[in-house]
This record gives sequence, C-alpha cells and structure tokens, in this order.
Amino acid sequence: MKSDTHPEYHMIKVVMTDGAEYMTRSTYGKEGDTLQLDIDPKSHPAWTGGSQQLMDRGGRLSRFSKKFEGFGIASKK
Repeated sequence: MKSDTHPEYHMIKVVMTDGAEYMTRSTYGKEGDTLQLDIDPKSHPAWTGGSQQLMDRGGRLSRFSKKFEGFGIASKK
C-alpha cells in the first residue's frame, strides 16, 4: 500500500451557533484549530421546521413554469 495517501487526522474544537463546543477528530486545519459553525442542526430550517423561501430570479423555475403553464391543471388567477 502506498504511504502518505490518507489525510492526517487530528483533534479540533467545533463551536456551534449557540456557543456549545466540543472536540472531535478531523482533517480540517491543523491540530488545535477551531471550526466556527454558521449553520448547525439547532439553527438550520431543515431540522427546526422553519419556513423556507424559494428565490428564483428568472432561472430554472421560471423557465419550467413558463414551459408548462397551460399543461393539465387550471392556472391560479
């Protein structure tokens, strides 16, 4: 087996959005670095049930809607 093919694992500190922190093994940074999370399971809408806004500025959703606007179901007015 080739040597030096696997990344180096070391201990880092992970800080959650609410300030909670824990130590874990990771390939992120170097030994003793801190990973500050912007989104975690306590604040992400997918886990908290928060509402999600669909933003589309003339992209795929608009093209799809225009292509199939009169197909099958009555349009909302």
